[in-house]
Amino acid sequence: MTGAPQEAPPPVIVLVRPQLGENIGKAARAMLNFGLAEMRLVSPRDGWPNPDAGPAASGADIVLENAQVCETVADAVADCAFVYATTVRKRGLTKAVVGPEKAARDTRARPGRTAILFGPERSGLETDDVALAQAILTVPVNPEFASLNLAQAVILFAYEWSKANVGEAASFDNYEGPAPQADLEGLIAQIDTALDAVGYFRVESRAPASRRTLRNMLTRPGFSAKEVRTLRGIITALIKDRR
Repeated sequence: MTGAPQEAPPPVIVLVRPQLGENIGKAARAMLNFGLAEMRLVSPRDGWPNPDAGPAASGADIVLENAQVCETVADAVADCAFVYATTVRKRGLTKAVVGPEKAARDTRARPGRTAILFGPERSGLETDDVALAQAILTVPVNPEFASLNLAQAVILFAYEWSKANVGEAASFDNYEGPAPQADLEGLIAQIDTALDAVGYFRVESRAPASRRTLRNMLTRPGFSAKEVRTLRGIITALIKDRR
């Protein structure tokens, strides 16, 4: 008997040759907002620690305090099973290209640790940096103005990674779950009877198709039992005077 598969560890954010301490701090803030806390810095231009990073992090001090400094990109991703290189430029390399949403889903589903490489503010990743990655992560920015700053680039992926764990059901507040089929059948029958009474199905040849369309409409949304009761109450109120 095998146990449940282990959840993949959170991805590592790797800032390659970052130039400004302020931007490192803003990236840390973006990370922690969405539950990412492991940052690695490859040869930061002004050294580390940087006094400008703390104020810009706005409280994301744990990310900065635990940031690991590496000499090379290879060192920074040595323990990672998969690496994405973020870039909007063509680098003459043949690699899979994905957007943040797919990269986030795959990162959660893939065993082992994933690293996301972000390049220097002015020039982005170099071709040799991208060559270390298994795939390119990019966003469909305006080709005439592809100018995301470092923190913006980090937050795009961090948000998608966080969102991938929420699931669609979380978007429904106080949803009690779908109604039993018997409740839906009662609703459909009630509407069918009411429509029949007012001559809606007067064209006999079209009646079966109309009833199928009605059933399809009412079974698609996943009404809860309470919602079904509400709809039935509305229908009862609408036909009450006709009776």
